[in-house]
Amino acid sequence: MWVAGIRPTPWHHSRIHGLFRPNLMSVALPETVRTLPELFQWRVAASPRAEAYREFDPEAGEWVSASWQQIGDQVARWTAALARFALPRGARIAILLPNGMRAVCIDQAALALGCVPVPLHALDNPASIAYILSDSGASVLVAATEAQWRAIDAVGVALPELRQVVVAQAADSQQGSGVPVVGLQDWLSPPNLTLAVPMQAPEAHDLAALVYTSGTTGKPKGVILTHSNVVSNVRAVLATVAPVAGDVFLSFLPLSHTFERTAGYYLPMAAGACVVYARSVSLLADDLKIVRPTILISVPRIYERVHAKVQETLAGSVLKARLFGWAEAVGWRRFCRQQGLPREGRVPGVLDDLAWLLLAPLVARPLLKQFGGRLRAAVSGGAPLSKPLAHCFLGLGLPLLQGYGMTETSPVVAANAPRDNDPATVGRPVPGVEVRIGDNLELQVRGPNVMRGYWKREQDTARAFVEGWLRTGDQAAIEGGRVHILGRVKEIIVTSTGEKVAPVDLELAIMADPLFEQAYVFGDNRPFIACIVVLGMKAWKRLAATLGLDAAAPASLEDGAARAMALERIHALTGGFPHYAQPRAVALTLQPWTIDNGLMTPTLKLKRNNLTARFGTVMESLYRR
Repeated sequence: MWVAGIRPTPWHHSRIHGLFRPNLMSVALPETVRTLPELFQWRVAASPRAEAYREFDPEAGEWVSASWQQIGDQVARWTAALARFALPRGARIAILLPNGMRAVCIDQAALALGCVPVPLHALDNPASIAYILSDSGASVLVAATEAQWRAIDAVGVALPELRQVVVAQAADSQQGSGVPVVGLQDWLSPPNLTLAVPMQAPEAHDLAALVYTSGTTGKPKGVILTHSNVVSNVRAVLATVAPVAGDVFLSFLPLSHTFERTAGYYLPMAAGACVVYARSVSLLADDLKIVRPTILISVPRIYERVHAKVQETLAGSVLKARLFGWAEAVGWRRFCRQQGLPREGRVPGVLDDLAWLLLAPLVARPLLKQFGGRLRAAVSGGAPLSKPLAHCFLGLGLPLLQGYGMTETSPVVAANAPRDNDPATVGRPVPGVEVRIGDNLELQVRGPNVMRGYWKREQDTARAFVEGWLRTGDQAAIEGGRVHILGRVKEIIVTSTGEKVAPVDLELAIMADPLFEQAYVFGDNRPFIACIVVLGMKAWKRLAATLGLDAAAPASLEDGAARAMALERIHALTGGFPHYAQPRAVALTLQPWTIDNGLMTPTLKLKRNNLTARFGTVMESLYRR
């Protein structure tokens, strides 16, 4: 799997026992580090023998590890190979690779030569990737397989600036459109390859990445992020979350996501921490137990899945459910006391502490072991956390830290800290970042992390700013220095009766029930709110059995009793919302909404326009009824 250079060394479980106690000394970046290549070079020089990265080698059937010096040597080879193209400063290098050491190497090689990485989502559809290649004017594409390139080429989009495609496997010399295709091993190992590469190191104001937004309502836009943008954000997050040398990050969010690029790639580099690349999302539960990370960067969906499995387990035992509920309530009160937050009830703290001596080994520790058992910080971003989920995990001791950001802000704007954590908010602005509330309660941001603009979209760039402040499109309130996100400005539903409803809040509330894996709430210009839900198969089978229905029969999803039962549960889940906001009709489906079928963005947000187009007939039928 590792080609043309020093092979990472095999890793064994016993090697990291010492990492249970990371070096808790804080890390500060020297002022001389102004660009990402300078950050990488500084880290290699500062801790050359420390473990930098670890990934699973499917051919050898084992985890392999690389030190910072080994990665530095590999990056030098990739840089030399890329330099042979003699690309101009600022040339775009498209990266279509899964998370791993290869993705690090090509990213660092591009940056070292003053080129601009264009990270692509490995699961994105070929038409979207072809659009990004064309829009960015990429000169080189590095992909995992030749099949990926064939699918992109078959879309038929003209790519006149694309000079070379490099694929990780052996490849034909040419495919389809005439763009040369070369295998990675051949590309890295020509006889005349030399490490003596004339460098054209970037300046702080140069582009560090061209990251395309998810495109929930249209074509993705290329966000222009400079080295100064990203490095300033790394410094700010370093001061807030405080990772240290010896920490172990488990990486599974795509590196095409700015959240993962900054918090899961450049941040651990700054801290001297090790990044372990998960085998896949499907194996994440196993990888958490094997790797036992100390820091986890995730989106709420991962925590929601764990929570749903817990709820499914509890559904079979009244005793276990009561014990779990007691532990959650006690733990939540203890958490609120520790954080100085208002707590529910008047139970004396000493009684909660005594109860915790019993509840921790019975309830909390088994749950925490599902995450490896030694997390110091579990960071959640990209979408809001539901209140039940936050209460559950924080109450049982998972150090869950919610933050807020967007691609245009490199991305972190605000975050909770381990000793200053209010999960009802997204925390305080990180150092150096300013926030204010503009018209229509819109959150606006100013700081060194804010993008230069959108690639080749001057009008969109102009609309994104007001008086020098970035318009986030999110409604918010600022109370006590903390930021409360209220909803999307453009996603607010206005019913035909004039009532305003935030769909995301409703959807989060509905998905607290294991029966509902996904939810889409709608009702703009309609007389009432309705929704479509994707059912969890296990919970659906149980419900169908109680109703005498065949869970595998498509007609069962149209059954009136099944819909009524689902709607009853939805009403219970949304009971805390105003009456006009509670869904009055529901449609059921078992087909998940995914990136592949075009109904989710690469960052796992709903593509609302696509859902409306896909389910338009169903939606109309709900209102006719």
